[in-house]
Amino acid sequence: MTLPRVVVAAPSSNAGKTSVATGLVAALAARGLTVSPHKVGPDYIDPGYTGLAAGRPGRNLDAVLVGEERVVPLFLHGARGADVAVVEGVMGLFDGATRPGLEPGFASTAHVARLLRAPVVLVVDASAQAQSVAALVHGFATYDPTVRLGGVVLNRVGSDRHEEILREALGGSGVPVLGAVRRMEALGTPSRHLGLVPAAERSAEALATVGRLGEVVAGAVDLDAVLRLARTAPALDAVPWDPAAEVTPVERRPRIAVAGGAAFTFGYAENTELLEAAGAEVVTVDPLRDEALPEGTTGLVVGGGFPEVHAADLSANDSLRADVAALAARGAPVAAECAGLLYLARSLDGVPMCGVLATDAVMSARLTLGYREAVALSDSVLAPGGTRVRGHEFHRTVTTPAAGSAPAWRWAGAEPEGFVSGSVHASYLHLNWAGSPALAERFAAACAAAALPEGARHAHR
Repeated sequence: MTLPRVVVAAPSSNAGKTSVATGLVAALAARGLTVSPHKVGPDYIDPGYTGLAAGRPGRNLDAVLVGEERVVPLFLHGARGADVAVVEGVMGLFDGATRPGLEPGFASTAHVARLLRAPVVLVVDASAQAQSVAALVHGFATYDPTVRLGGVVLNRVGSDRHEEILREALGGSGVPVLGAVRRMEALGTPSRHLGLVPAAERSAEALATVGRLGEVVAGAVDLDAVLRLARTAPALDAVPWDPAAEVTPVERRPRIAVAGGAAFTFGYAENTELLEAAGAEVVTVDPLRDEALPEGTTGLVVGGGFPEVHAADLSANDSLRADVAALAARGAPVAAECAGLLYLARSLDGVPMCGVLATDAVMSARLTLGYREAVALSDSVLAPGGTRVRGHEFHRTVTTPAAGSAPAWRWAGAEPEGFVSGSVHASYLHLNWAGSPALAERFAAACAAAALPEGARHAHR
């Protein structure tokens, strides 16, 4: 399958690749092209901006969470119907996961670019350099001959003269300069303790920022040259990922509510697609606004986000908190990750939450971040005991206690973590179910069983 595509990378973090990638998606979409946005790695926030620019979900490509073999099929699945794909990288071009047992550079932007056979556009922060930019670009162009550096976008350029010096320095590099973006601090996306503020939390402001980024990139970058580069990507010999081929549908059609809104913005699109493929009807509930769960809800998924930022408003929604607690009390399956764990706790930073779990959460000065190879310690609605998964932690909160009498997971170098209580599974671990489709199938089946009358439910078991 031939799909024009480029990977937007940088020598390091904070070079501006999110702004350039988002602006590139917005500028191409403004031309009437259907753009498929993607993000290397587990991050949820950056795809929110590129997804907003494209008008379709930003999808993650993470060789750790889903397996190297699924990266291209998932890319093709996410890019169905697109004219061009833009893949935003992670960290520096060659920086990958550092887990024991993984080869250097595994799951890096370069690794994904090789799998996708896609040319790379390098975003260089030129704010503190002149001729030295040529040495930097030469190094990145020659370090790994299997990665094709197709062009450079100079970012944070100070003046016309500065741009002229940079272009002259790169004139003999063999790597074309595709554009030069001036310093514009007003376009910076606001950050908080875990990185950028999610686009979903900024609503009209986020739309305005994305639109302005599109205008800036359209005026500073040669879009025709980018498209020509994207069209040099060869055909990919792979079949698009199909969620229906990964799971067996349940006999009944359970109604599963998935938390959304500004407090719960972290989620992989594939998780919902797998639940739907498993026969579920997926509906959205916003814990900040909705006073009750959708009628007929037989299961609940509460993913990640920033509930600590919205703790007071979440707590003030007494009726929904009571509804969630009642749902869990009657044995309906509930799967919660990170922010979901905090929402189900007794309290968060001293204000009441749902009280489903006998634990209290507070903000911490310490950032917990990294991939985890976890094993399930208890049978649950999500996984049988002994199930092995690869997940990701990303939080600045702690819960006391950190685990219940039946913990959810354990991984190397850590104590048991999370809670399995009745039909509730709650943990800090983020999972992309595309890497373990059986999780979605098991959860949907548990929700279907919970929807049966009491007598039939026991027979079903």
